[in-house]
This record gives sequence, structure tokens and C-alpha cells, in this order.
Amino acid sequence: MILLVDLCYQEDSLSAYEFVRPIADALARAGAGVECRHYTRVTPESASECEGVVLCGTALKDNGYAEHIELFSWLQDPGVPALGICAGMQVMASLFGGRIIPHPAIGLEDISVVEDSSLLGPPRQIQGYHLHNYGVTLPPGFRLLAGTAEAVEAFRHPDRPLYGILFHPEVRNRWVLERFLDL
Repeated sequence: MILLVDLCYQEDSLSAYEFVRPIADALARAGAGVECRHYTRVTPESASECEGVVLCGTALKDNGYAEHIELFSWLQDPGVPALGICAGMQVMASLFGGRIIPHPAIGLEDISVVEDSSLLGPPRQIQGYHLHNYGVTLPPGFRLLAGTAEAVEAFRHPDRPLYGILFHPEVRNRWVLERFLDL
């Protein structure tokens, strides 16, 4: 079972149909069982009972999750693999000592994969769909997987299967979600 964490401003918002449901559908098509929960309802116990966690993105002006980073402290406990997408990456970066910084982008952009990883594969150019007002700084000790130090596109924890990506694989690059299932 994969736990999808809805970071939208309120539970059952219309934004979930754009940012959570497409990920749930893609994971279900890949054969995964999926449970969706709003970030205010995730507990350390519910996170530890699943095989993986995906922190989903949100609408451009929806950043209430950033005011409640303490609600995500369960991510710091060793345990299940986690993938942070867009806003989810911002949560991970903040939780592990990085910062959320202004970095607006909308549309397809070229992304330089700079380090081989189980999630993104070997170094190469890919295209990803962006819809965000903010990016992140690389948390201390994390590995840069794509982008640059000034424009982080993807990272991973140095020792645990925790990944963050700024682009939206549910729009383009669904293979990223399938590779996450293989972790």
C-alpha cells in the first residue's frame, strides 16, 4: 500500500483532483494499492504501516503546508521510502535543513539529470512539467540528482530512500512513479 499525502489547503478540496488523483491513478495502473490522506491526518503509525509514501503537489498559491512543517516530523524516522513531488519536495527540504525559495515556473522544461539513481536513472536530459512558485535549497548532506545547486530539480537523502522532485511526473514522466514503486 502506498500512502498519498494530500498537501492541499483543505481536505477534499478541488485541488486534490488535479494534484492527488492523477498520482493515485498512475500508481493504481502500475499495480499499487493506494490510500490518500490529508497531511493533517497522517500519523507516524499510518506512515509506518505502508510500503511507501508520496507527498503530492498543490496549486500555485496553496502553501499552507509550509506553515506546518512540524506535522511531517514522521518523515525523519527511518522507515518507508518517500517521494516528495513539488510541494512535497519543499516539505522534505524544510524538514531536513533546506529552505523554500522563490522559483516560479509553469510548463515543460529541460531537466539535467546529473547523478545516477534508482529513481531517475543515469545522467541525461529529460523534460518535466513544472507548476510551482517555489523551489528549494539542497538540504545538508543530500545528493543532487537533477538540476544545479541554484535550481534543484531532484535530490535524495544520503542514506535512506527519500527523494524529492520539483517537476510533476503525473503529467509527464509517469515512469518516475513506477520506478518509485520498485524502490
